[in-house]
Amino acid sequence: MNFDYKFGNQYYNYFYPKGIQSTEYLIMAPEQSQNSQPGMEYLMNPRPIFDNPSYKGSGKLKGKVAIITGGDSGLGRACAVAFTKEGAKVVIPYYNEHEDASETKNYIERLGGECLLISGDITDKSFCKLIVKKTLQRFGKIDILVNNAGVQYEQDSLECISDEQFDWTMKVNVYGMFYLTKEVLPYLKEGSSIINLTSVTTFYGDPQLIDYVTTKGAIVGFTRALARNLALKKIRVNAIAPGFFWTPLQPACWVKEKIPSLGADAAMRRGAMPYELAPTFVFLASDDSSYMTGQVIHNNGGQVMG
Repeated sequence: MNFDYKFGNQYYNYFYPKGIQSTEYLIMAPEQSQNSQPGMEYLMNPRPIFDNPSYKGSGKLKGKVAIITGGDSGLGRACAVAFTKEGAKVVIPYYNEHEDASETKNYIERLGGECLLISGDITDKSFCKLIVKKTLQRFGKIDILVNNAGVQYEQDSLECISDEQFDWTMKVNVYGMFYLTKEVLPYLKEGSSIINLTSVTTFYGDPQLIDYVTTKGAIVGFTRALARNLALKKIRVNAIAPGFFWTPLQPACWVKEKIPSLGADAAMRRGAMPYELAPTFVFLASDDSSYMTGQVIHNNGGQVMG
């Protein structure tokens, strides 16, 4: 069974898998895969919805400067667009997804915003220093840091995880966050916000993502400890634990046959589009969450509760 729905000026096709009743679960993507991490958004079918046309900014981040790692696509792109609508200037460090990054920058500029792209590897401390240097040169300050960049690889068992894969996953997901946060911290002031991306997988223990789950658990600990460390400086540190969102990370990780079932185990029986997480980023970055620090917000359609 197939049906279309309109979102903004675009039509998207949702369908129920063959043999699955409509009351069971709904999917938003057919079988597909990509052969490199962290994946390319421009190759996805359908393209993720990263902007909600009905979302109108109200100046919650007016005059703020935000660094969003991996903001070229996926959840990071949705975050960058929402921040722009709220009046922030955005800096997007990304790896090698040049076409996605260019598309994001052009979209932000059409909204009337400012976007600085910086390509490189966040596992390299010198690149993290360069991010801070270029941000200060362009905008003169840093108010918000979103540690969003990450990689994940599907493996059936611990024995299948090579030392090289484990090392790279740790470096991208944990070391990169550590290095960049350390470089940014001296420039953050009272009212600044750090937002880290953990994952729903950490809270139920995905058996095929052992190394990824390990890194995302480390991010939870990092968030809580740093939040206590910075609380008296009035710098807030929080995390988001997304469920299944349709981002480049998914086709770049899973075997193509698994794509249609992702999100099926959530209480809402579906995955989500990146725009559905954007307001959570805004909430944690703005004064709306002025009394919140050291917390993990779960946005997962009821996949994990409590």
